[in-house]
Amino acid sequence: MTESIETAPAVDTVEFFFDPMCPWAYQGSRWIREVRTRRGVEIHWRFFSLEEVNRPEGKRHPWERPWAWGWSQMRVGALLRRESQDAIDRWYRAVGAAFFERGEPTQERAVHERVVVDAGFPRDVVAEAIADPSTTDEVRADHEWAVERGGFGVPILAFPDETIIFGPNVAPAPRGNAAARLWDLVIGWREFDHLYEIRRPKLAADWEHLAGLFAPYLDARSWETIQRPVA
Repeated sequence: MTESIETAPAVDTVEFFFDPMCPWAYQGSRWIREVRTRRGVEIHWRFFSLEEVNRPEGKRHPWERPWAWGWSQMRVGALLRRESQDAIDRWYRAVGAAFFERGEPTQERAVHERVVVDAGFPRDVVAEAIADPSTTDEVRADHEWAVERGGFGVPILAFPDETIIFGPNVAPAPRGNAAARLWDLVIGWREFDHLYEIRRPKLAADWEHLAGLFAPYLDARSWETIQRPVA
C-alpha cells in the first residue's frame, strides 16, 4: 500500500530573515520580491545577525559596540520598519544594491548615511536609530526568535505555522516564471517533515561563477572569512 503525502497548504505570507551583509540573503531578497509579484505573497522583513552567530569567544556582542557592521545597519532598518514594511523593503533594496552591486561599503556609517539619504529617507534617520536603544531590542528579538527555532544563517523563510527553512541559496536570483517555480518547490519541501537538507556540491566552475557575481561585495567588505582573509 502506497503511503499518501499530504500536500502543503498554500502560503500567502512569509517572513524573510536577512543580514544586510550576506550576499546570499540579498539574492534571496530579489527572488522573494519576484515571488511577491508572481504569487501575491506578502513579505514581512525580519533580522538575523551573522556577526552574533559567528562571534569569536571573548569578542563583544554586536549590540555592545558603538557601531557594528551588520547589526547597526539593521537598527536603521528596525526604525524604518516601524513606519511600514514598504519602508524597510525600500531601505533593504537600496542598501543591498549599493553594497552587492556597486561595491559601496555600507558597513561604514558615513556610507550608510549617504545611501539612505539617496534612497529618500531623512538625513538624521541613522543617528536616530543608533540613539534609540529599543532598535537593538527589536533586532535582538528577531535574531533570538530564529535561533530558538534552529536558525544558523540567512536567508531564512519563516511560515505562518512558525516552521522555518534555511535558504534557498541561489545566485543569481531567478526571475519571472522561474522564480515562481522555485517558490512552488520550496512550498513542496514543507510536505516532508523530516526532509532536512538537499545540497549541490560547488565545483571549480561554481566558485568562479560566484566570484564574478559577488565581486563588488568581496571588494567592499571589511571582515575575514575562510575563503578570503582580510589583509
